[in-house]
This record gives sequence, C-alpha cells and structure tokens, in this order.
Amino acid sequence: MRFETILYDVKDRIATITLNRPEHMNTWNDQVATEVYEAMQAAGSDNGVRVIVFTGAGKAFCAGGDIHSFGGDPAALMTKLPRPFDMRKRADWQTRCSYYPAIPKPVIAMLNGATVGIGLIHALFCDIRFASEDATITTAFARRGLSAEYGMAWILARHVGQAHALDLLLSGRKIKGREAERMGLVNRAIAADKLVEETYAYARDMAEHCSPRSMRIMKEQVWEVPFQTPHEAVMYAGLDMPIANQCDDYKEGMASFLEKRKPNFTDY
Repeated sequence: MRFETILYDVKDRIATITLNRPEHMNTWNDQVATEVYEAMQAAGSDNGVRVIVFTGAGKAFCAGGDIHSFGGDPAALMTKLPRPFDMRKRADWQTRCSYYPAIPKPVIAMLNGATVGIGLIHALFCDIRFASEDATITTAFARRGLSAEYGMAWILARHVGQAHALDLLLSGRKIKGREAERMGLVNRAIAADKLVEETYAYARDMAEHCSPRSMRIMKEQVWEVPFQTPHEAVMYAGLDMPIANQCDDYKEGMASFLEKRKPNFTDY
C-alpha cells in the first residue's frame, strides 16, 4: 500500500498507522480520511495483525480540520470533497468517524500531542486511549461557531458522562493528559518520554497473550452495550459461550495456562 499522508507499518503483530503531516500538525482533510480508512480496513483484515496503534508524527496527534485544504474559506469545504457529505447516508457516517468499533481488532489511540476537534472525535471512537501528560485536548467547536460534529456529543458523553461532556463541549476549554485521565477520556496519561514505550508494551502484551477471537467478540459486546437491555446482553453472551468452548483458542488458552507458557492462538 502506498500512502501520501500517513505511514503504515506492521511489527510484532502490531499495525501502526501514523498521521504524517507534522508540518501541518496532522490536520485532517479528505485525503487523510480516505487513507486512514483504507489502512484501518487493511489492518483489520490482515491475520498477521492483532492490535492497531493509531498516532501522529511530530508534536500533534491531530490538531483538527485542515482549513488550508479549502483555502481558508469554511463555505468552500463541501465543494472540495469528492461529493457533499450526507448525514442521512449510512455509508457516509460509517466511513467518516464511527467505523473503528467495527474493526475486529483493538485500536489504541496514542495521543502524543495536540488532539483537537475532529482529531478528538477519531480518538474517542478508538477502543483505548493513551495520552502524553503534555498533550493538549479540546473539543474546540463552541469556539468556532460549530456544533458537536460527527457524533461527538454521543461518544464523549459515553466515555466521560454528561457533566464532563457538557463542560468540554460548551466551554471548548483545553485540558491536559492528567485531567483527561481523571475524567475517563483517556485510559492512561503517561510521561511524554515514556508514552511510546508503555503504549507498545501494552500492545505487545495483548498481541502475545490474548486470543484474537476473544478480543473481537468482547469488543463487539462492549460497543453494543448502549443498544441492549441487560437481558439481551446476557442472552447474546450465552449464545457465544458454547461456540467459544469448541474453539481451538479455548483449548490452547487452558493448555498454556496449565503448562505455564505463552499461548499460540490461531482463531480469528
């Protein structure tokens, strides 16, 4: 695969997708959106990949939308896209921001710096977020005369609760990694010089010790929670339990535990 705005690498069964426009603070435009989507789909379908890390080059994860891609004129934004974005079309919605939950592998957002607006939305739709303590995080929309775009109100409130979501959206204020961790917006805030090391140690541990099938099923279960009653959640879990018990990964997981060795999982 050849990309112009991102980097794609696979090592130790971890795919790394890096926004690679550091001179523009990795701001988001339509080409970036297309390439990230294609890379995520490739990683999701590659049996050699078990975990995905999503990050940015340089000082930013993603500092929001690229105003230069439409000449600095907000009214020109829609005309610069291949066709107008239609919120009523399911395909548009799924390929803009919310497709990460459908990727059958854990997606870890490593927020190395500024995470703003649409950059924050993409991070929120990932499964896990590790942030530098120095990272600046903001919704920004209220300070640009915009609303909470691409489902941000829903996903932000899901992660941090209504009170914190309203605070961050209505004020548009900036927070740092530690406050984001206290809110539950990120899983961990890590010293900047340790962020890469600790993120990849976590990702490698998952890739080496966790069943790909188990991670896929449990990811689906967690993301489906808002749409299920407790009864439905128990019922659907019960439907998979006899299937899991017949899978090779269950046998390997139990054998490796009893034999005190690393597992060799093969099910997807």
